[in-house]
Parts: sequence; C-alpha cells; structure tokens
Amino acid sequence: MSAQRPLENGIVRDFKVNLSYGEYLHLAEILGGQHPVSVPEHHDELLFIVQHQTSELWLKLIIHELRAVQVWLAKDELRPALKGLARVKHIQRTLTEQWSVLATLTPTEYAQFRSFLGTSSGFQSYQYRAIEFLLGNKNRHMLSIFDDQPEARALLEDALASPSVYDEFLHFLARRGHGVPASILERDVTEAYEYQPDLVPVFQQIYENAEHNWDVYEACEELVDLEENFQLWRFRHLKTVERTIGFKRGTGGSSGVGFLKAALDLTFFPELYAVRTEIGVPH
Repeated sequence: MSAQRPLENGIVRDFKVNLSYGEYLHLAEILGGQHPVSVPEHHDELLFIVQHQTSELWLKLIIHELRAVQVWLAKDELRPALKGLARVKHIQRTLTEQWSVLATLTPTEYAQFRSFLGTSSGFQSYQYRAIEFLLGNKNRHMLSIFDDQPEARALLEDALASPSVYDEFLHFLARRGHGVPASILERDVTEAYEYQPDLVPVFQQIYENAEHNWDVYEACEELVDLEENFQLWRFRHLKTVERTIGFKRGTGGSSGVGFLKAALDLTFFPELYAVRTEIGVPH
C-alpha cells in the first residue's frame, strides 16, 4: 500500500493565469501581518497577535451580517433577518471559545512582552465599538478616540446615526400591528437605547400568544440569544484578563478587570428580559 496519494489528473497546477487559493484570500498580506514588537522577540507574542487579529476578522463579519439584518427588517423580510442573526450567534460562539486559547498564556509569559504593547488596547477596537452601536449601546464620546483613524470614525459615525437592529425590529413590529409606543419609534437614534416600561406589555402580548405570533416570537428569542452570547463573550474576556494580569490597569488606561465587570451590567434589549417577570401574571 502506498503512503502517498497521487494527484488526480484534473487538479489545476498552473497559476500563471488561473486564480490560486492564496491569491484569492490575499494570504501573503494576511500571513505577513504579524509583527511582534518585543525585544528580544517573545515566543508567545505571536499567539497574542493572532488571537486579536482573528477576532477582528470575525467582528468584521458580524458587522456585515448585522447591517444586512437591519436592511431586511426595514424591508419587512423577517426570515432572512433571522438567518443573519443565527449566523451572528455562531460567530459569537467561536469568538467566545477563542478566549480558551489566549488563556493558555500564563501571567509570567505575558509579563515578558506586555510592556512593549505601549498604550495599545482592545478598548481601541473600533469594530467592537461599531457592533455595540449597531445593537443600541451608543456613545458619541467614543468617537474622539478614533480622530486619527478617519475610516474608523466614519464607520462609527454611520452606526451612530443609523437606527440600531433593535430600533429596526421595533419599527417592524409596529408595521405588523403591534402597539409600539410612538415615542419609542420617534426617539433620537443617536442616543443609547434605554429601558421603556410601556414596551413590556407589547412583548407580553407576543409571548403569551406565541401561537399567533410565532415569527416575531422567534425573533424575540433570537435577540435574547444574541445578547446572552454577547454577555458570555464579555464574561470570558473578563476572566481571561483576570487570570492573566490580575487587577492591573489596562494598557489603554482603563481600570482593567473593574472596567470589564461594569460592562456586564449593560443590556441591549432590556424589555425582552423584563417581560419574563410579567409572563403568566394576571393582567
């Protein structure tokens, strides 16, 4: 029995004209984009760079999908919007699991190259910030951090000025005949979304009559899944930072673990959680 598998006759071998795998994916640029800054170069810095670069690629895809979800909802096309949310959920799970790889970096190993990072920090990830904006957690004060990155600032300004995914969903519900208060539909979308108690009865009616509202009922649960996944990602981030640097300040100037803990109190879709207390309670 041969230990080698012969190449089939039809396999393309000449790439002087044909498009190759590496060219299509621009692998030369991608694989050449890891530049450790530690001196002497520390073995584990490559892990640190790859972890964050791959995360940024997944964040790019999440932005791509969430923007499509916004468009589908605005066109009253709920099914493809749900497909987009489902894809985002799978990406989120991948991002969360990636923390287990970075967690193999011990405090001693990280300490040997952390000082070379200077003031660079994940806090400065404009794609992460764009996702928070797209989900409704908007903060115009964040824009100034990206004054020296025109493309990043433009992305965030667009996300700030546009209705969030939740805004689009609430408008969709209103067009479907659900009694979303006009004050919510007419709100300033550049501001962070805040809890609206008058919206809870709308969701209560949907949940308690799921058999007549199955598609929007499913959409509500998809949004809850998305937020829960986001919180799990935040928690794994927090625990990875805690086990790697303890309670040191972040390289970007934040309080580190304390700052990340505060983020766990943020919510994108507050009424979808509040309604759970009301379901089954007599009107």
